[in-house]
Order: sequence, then structure tokens, then C-alpha cells
Amino acid sequence: MSGIAKRTIWRFSGSGDAGEVQEDVIAAEKAFTFVVNGEETGTIVCTPEHVDELAAGFMAGEGIIRKFSDVVQLEVDESTGFAYVQLREGLSVDQEQMSKRFIGSCCGKGRQFYFKSDMLTSKTAVKNVKFSIDACMKRMNEMQQASTVFHQTGGVHNAAIADESGLITIRSDIGRHNSLDKLYGNWLMNPYSLKDKMIVFSGRLSSEVIFKAAKLGVGIIVSKSAPTDLALDAAAELGITAVGFTRKNSCNVYTHPDRILEYK
Repeated sequence: MSGIAKRTIWRFSGSGDAGEVQEDVIAAEKAFTFVVNGEETGTIVCTPEHVDELAAGFMAGEGIIRKFSDVVQLEVDESTGFAYVQLREGLSVDQEQMSKRFIGSCCGKGRQFYFKSDMLTSKTAVKNVKFSIDACMKRMNEMQQASTVFHQTGGVHNAAIADESGLITIRSDIGRHNSLDKLYGNWLMNPYSLKDKMIVFSGRLSSEVIFKAAKLGVGIIVSKSAPTDLALDAAAELGITAVGFTRKNSCNVYTHPDRILEYK
């Protein structure tokens, strides 16, 4: 399916304008229900592209699978809005685990609320990769330029994996978390070394976004938007360099600045 749809609109350019009928390009949105081992696990509203990657990334993020070989079969029925997943023998979905929160204590810094699956699947970043400020800003600009659906509609978030020289993979979705899950799923299906990579992201840096970066095992996330305080607490504890407000010729480095070359 396509990530865009077309609609007839009435465009007005001023209070005295009579208006003009035009065809406009809109971001597509569709609900997909995930059926895992014959049981409905949840429904995600998303941009109807790369839904197989979304399913894989979502399941890995929830701790249902660890690698794509845990999936025996994955079929997406675009016409009905169902994605069917069969896991290898011995794996199943713990619905109770997915619905409950876990109260954890990290490094004596106080009690914070995390999903239990976050605690089970997040990895502390220990990689020594370094990026220049210039590379962070260039990768952000490249991601924004490369997103065809964003330029057509203005209605999607973008996420990309990149290195010092350029973008490697980019995914878009109406949901910022979905774009990251698609990125994760793509990597699960086609794994490669992430030791010298960063995540470039258009959305707000929430704690859930930081956990997704930690689950993927990437030590640097560069965002166009603002962070939250809990996100920065999580990034500090997980060893992730969080960079926000990456726009034009400026950005803010919030945690673990030693990975940014210009930092003194």
C-alpha cells in the first residue's frame, strides 16, 4: 500500500478569496491488528508501508522476539488490515507482562516507572563511537530531504540509521514510535553492525524513544525536537548521547557529550 492518499479540497488564500477546488496529497492512515500465534495481540494505527517491519520491530521492542529467526511466518493482509505472525515453538505473548508497568531502581538515583519489557530488552550503550556536530546536522538535513512522504504531505515522522558519511536506512510513519519500530524491524530482517551508527529522528525525545534506541543498541540519537526530563534521565543511565533541537546550524547535547567531537 502507499503512504499517501489523495483528496479533493477547497483552498482559500485570503478572506476575500472565492476559493479553488484542488486535489491534495494526504498522509495515509490504516489500522492493522496483529495476530500472534492465533491470538489478537493489539492494533496499531500506522502509515500502511513496511508493515512487516513494524510488526517485527514492535515484537522485538516488547520482548516477544529477540531476533527475526524467532518468527516462523509473517504475513500482512493489506485488504483486511491484519498481520499474522507465527513464532517458533516455545515463544508466546505474555499479555499480562505487556499491560503492566515495572517500578525499577537504577543506580540509586531514585525510583522510576518503566515498562517491564523495557527493563528486559534495553542495553546500556558502551560503544566509543564519536560524531562531529557537523555530521549530526548534516544527517538531520539529509533525512528531512530524503523523506518523500513528508514533502508530499507534511504529516509523517521520520527516523533513520546513519553513520559519519550518510544515511543508511530511513522510515516514515504518522506515528513517531512506529517509524522507529519500522527501523528496528528493518534491521532485524537485515542485520549489520551498529557500533558506529546513530539514530536520526524527527520527533520529541521521550523516555520511550530513548528505550527504543537502547533496545536497538545505538549509543547516539539525534532529534529535531525537544527532550523530556525522564528521557534524559534514562539516556544518562543507559549511556546514550541525546542530542535535541538539531536544526540548521545548531543543536543541544544533553547527555554523554564525550561522543561529540567538538565538545570541550
